[in-house]
Amino acid sequence: MVRLSIVVAIGVLSAIGLSPTVASSEPTGHRHEIEIFSAGEPGDPEKPSRVIKVTMQESDGKMLFVPDHVEVRKGEQIKFELYNSGEFDHEFVLATTQENQKHAEAMKMNPQMEHDDPNATRIAPKKRDEIVWNFTKLGEFEFACLIPGHRDAGMFGTVRVK
Repeated sequence: MVRLSIVVAIGVLSAIGLSPTVASSEPTGHRHEIEIFSAGEPGDPEKPSRVIKVTMQESDGKMLFVPDHVEVRKGEQIKFELYNSGEFDHEFVLATTQENQKHAEAMKMNPQMEHDDPNATRIAPKKRDEIVWNFTKLGEFEFACLIPGHRDAGMFGTVRVK
């Protein structure tokens, strides 16, 4: 049904002359049409960054990030070195709490959704990945795992930008 909806949407967009930038070859894929992010912008991997190592894990029925709180300065570029030490796939999605909660609801409808956005990554057990991010906006932001049930099990943290 999802595949049929995507095919119909591509046909409609093509018929009216719009580019189907949201659709992808993978029906479980997901990419934002407009590249505007609440927490800043993708960083430049060629420029110096402060490294923050974040581990994803399960412990005593909880799922969590260690550390679960980070403080950065406005304009600072951070390289998040992510390691999934757990037994399940986990995600790191950087946005506002409200955006992540809304996105988590969408994930419940499509639990195999994968992200193709610079502020998000899914990591298999015992694997590593990284996100380089330039925090251009003041405020408090959230990183969370939006796989159904994971955020509810405690898998979220905060980034405070001062």
